[in-house]
Amino acid sequence: MPEIILVGAGGHCKSVIDVIEQNNEYKIVGLIDKKENIGKKVLGYEILASDDDISNLLKINNNVMITIGHISDNSTRVNLYEKFKKEGFNFPSIISPLAYVSPHASIGEGNIIMHHASINAGATIKNNSIINSKALIEHDATIGNHVHISTGAIVNGGTVVKDHCFLGSQAVTKEYTEIEGFIKAGSVAK
Repeated sequence: MPEIILVGAGGHCKSVIDVIEQNNEYKIVGLIDKKENIGKKVLGYEILASDDDISNLLKINNNVMITIGHISDNSTRVNLYEKFKKEGFNFPSIISPLAYVSPHASIGEGNIIMHHASINAGATIKNNSIINSKALIEHDATIGNHVHISTGAIVNGGTVVKDHCFLGSQAVTKEYTEIEGFIKAGSVAK
């Protein structure tokens, strides 16, 4: 079984660990977080290093997943993705076995697709995005890079969600629109 290192050890990391354990395609080697947290554990997985130790991490494993969440600001998540990418790390996408992803959808790298999410035919998910629990990505929708589609959000057919967008819990998009920026929970984005 290939191994993976998780970058970030907060609340989102716990959800990602749960998906990886259910997925059973990768073995978690350990976590990366702030220096002061080295040696602590999250759900039984040890924080092995900080991102300052990036050159030594390639000796352990070259698969990583960014496990820092994204609400109002995703700059830390993006910066870490770019830093690890530049160093030559691989970013597999992890898909919950409880999610549905159409064989006619396109999934880029470094994405996490959480429990009970649905991604339908013709949809495209670019890179380093979070498709959270029970989110629905309808046919022909495009999710940009570094996006967070929150719990229960609905991206209707043909919608383009631009890079760095946050779509809050239970938000709904109108079909065939372009969405950008921060969309608060429960909104209808037109």
